[in-house]
Amino acid sequence: MYPLVQLQRLLDSFRAFDFLGPLALRLYLVPIFWMAGTKKLADMDSIIEWFGNPDWGLGLPFPEFMAWAATLTEVGGAVLLLIGFAVRWISVPLMVTMVMAMVSVHGANGWLAIAEGSGPFATERTEGAMERLEVARNILQEHGNYEWLTENGSFVVLNNGIEFAATYFIMLLVLFFIGGGRFFSMDYWIRKAFMRD
Repeated sequence: MYPLVQLQRLLDSFRAFDFLGPLALRLYLVPIFWMAGTKKLADMDSIIEWFGNPDWGLGLPFPEFMAWAATLTEVGGAVLLLIGFAVRWISVPLMVTMVMAMVSVHGANGWLAIAEGSGPFATERTEGAMERLEVARNILQEHGNYEWLTENGSFVVLNNGIEFAATYFIMLLVLFFIGGGRFFSMDYWIRKAFMRD
């Protein structure tokens, strides 16, 4: 039993660094939401059209409102996550945005973000994508400089499944429960200055 007590004390000593977890989650999510939001801002007319069009877009009701809500949530969320202000509050609309993305954009494509030909999450769609990828590789190997084209990474087929949106949702859910963390978040310093436990 004594070694278990020592192990527990060792693990408890790491609590001094528990601010690193929420800080890492926040800093990981900032560029994701910043890029998604600013990309939408750069061409809002097209985004609104895509949100509303039932033939080649998402076919959502109130497309102008939905597009602006998603865009401002992502851009504003990135800023708030960066400075660690209202982290629990902004996590909620960001999670809603991720659920909407999973349902309206990624859901029909299954789980995988990148197509795989086999495995527990492979589907007919991803198996077919792997056949197309092999044909594309053969063409590039025969007619292109394949070594140069792949020196920074292999070619893949984007499946656009819910994997990334679900991962971001889980990260936001963690932030919702634990907050922005100590020391590197405005929430911590505001709480320390104005709220006495």
